[in-house]
Amino acid sequence: MNFDIVLLSRLQFALTIMFHYLFPPLTIGMGVVLVYLEAMYLWTKEPIYENAARFWTQIYAATFAMGVATGIVMEFQFGTNWATYSRFVGDVFGSALAAEGIFAFFLESGFLSLLVFGWDRIGPKFHFFATLMVSLGSIFSSVWIVVANSWQQTPAGHHIVQMVRDGKPWFIDGQPVMRAEIVDFWKLVFNPSSAERLVHTLIGAFLMGAFFIMSISAYYLLKRRHEDFARRSFTGALLFATVFSLAQLASGHSNARMVANYQPAKLAAFEGHFKTGPADLNLFGLPNVETQTVDHQIALPGMLSFLVHDDLKAPVLGLDKIQRDYWPPIRAAFTTYHLMVGIGMYFIGLTLFASFLRVRGILFKQRALLAVFVGSVAFAVLANELGWASAEIGRQPWVVHPGVLRDGLGNILFDSAGYVQYRMDEGLLTSRAISESINSGQVLSSIFMFGLIYSLLFAVWVFVLNHKIHVGPEPAHFPSETTTENLLTALTGRSGHDETKEKL
Repeated sequence: MNFDIVLLSRLQFALTIMFHYLFPPLTIGMGVVLVYLEAMYLWTKEPIYENAARFWTQIYAATFAMGVATGIVMEFQFGTNWATYSRFVGDVFGSALAAEGIFAFFLESGFLSLLVFGWDRIGPKFHFFATLMVSLGSIFSSVWIVVANSWQQTPAGHHIVQMVRDGKPWFIDGQPVMRAEIVDFWKLVFNPSSAERLVHTLIGAFLMGAFFIMSISAYYLLKRRHEDFARRSFTGALLFATVFSLAQLASGHSNARMVANYQPAKLAAFEGHFKTGPADLNLFGLPNVETQTVDHQIALPGMLSFLVHDDLKAPVLGLDKIQRDYWPPIRAAFTTYHLMVGIGMYFIGLTLFASFLRVRGILFKQRALLAVFVGSVAFAVLANELGWASAEIGRQPWVVHPGVLRDGLGNILFDSAGYVQYRMDEGLLTSRAISESINSGQVLSSIFMFGLIYSLLFAVWVFVLNHKIHVGPEPAHFPSETTTENLLTALTGRSGHDETKEKL
């Protein structure tokens, strides 16, 4: 049986990256809350904040380990399934990923042992510093990953050259082998979409971490266990979730304007906007590609035009100005995007309502609302996954999206048929990015293998989390000061050495 090898390779990469993406946003979001809890302990000296920080550190460590283990697989796929793509982007990705390893991963992992093993060995101020470094390391890591991915969406700071092999121009099947080479590193880093996408990604991670903590805290409150701990943890996470739910709305608006400017086909797919002209903002509907309409549409008239151009009647480029071969998958892009936006609006309403009740001092008496928070972590996970999916589906059929040609005034140029003109030399179609040496059977078997392994890994993670949640927070005490001996012991992760010798 023959299967489409491009589709199978895309499914494999989607499986591995979506599973991996369960963990980095969670550690980024939890890291920020850990910094808050330890800062509150240093400020108030209340032991409950110390106990909360220690408990969440255990969850953080288990999640961090899963993120590292699942992230390695994606790098191998670049070489096995996507060799043409790897040749094309190798110089760009090599620089960004090297920076991520040097400036972010080493910082995060270097202080991780102090965060996890340093509780009873180093003083509270130094432990707070270690927690801050781990949190910053996880954020810096996301910076470089987002930069690399954003370059694929809006390439900049490079030129395209033919590769050379054995001193001669390289051809495969008569076609020249091209690659992007960096000419301006900082233009690459600050490409047109990197800042917007980074802010949106980090806010999503903060929300996921905050809702994860609120979910477990609400569970304790419903069970009437560790109630003081749960109230403090929930309150801190609710503060972050409220602020960042509102910030995500502003970030989403800014991102939509950026996408309209640099990837008009993606925005048109997100909104099911087929014909160029004043555009409504769809709240609900089912895009019909055959009739080029949105069935069962519920929309705000002219609001997409207003959000993009500050004018209810300003025209927005539709899919009619995009060559049909370059249309994204409309239904998938529309659905994933609108589900993500809908969850974001749900978060705004839920967190504002809960914050109002918290100010009035009656939040923790609302058992039905607490039950809602227990389950809402699933929506936070789903929103992050949908955000990634919509961004990548909307980029298709390009794995590296070409820039849009413009005149001297910045206006988009169209060809004689009325279609948007692209810088075709700097783009790479997904169908041409695949490795030449693999077959569909190999990819299909690896999908089943990854599915089995990831299912087992996920089961282990859930088992560890379930155990730690049922045990709950335990009292912990910092030593009064950090000593050299305590610092070295924490760095090596040794625990109970003297007691072990006595038992032997």
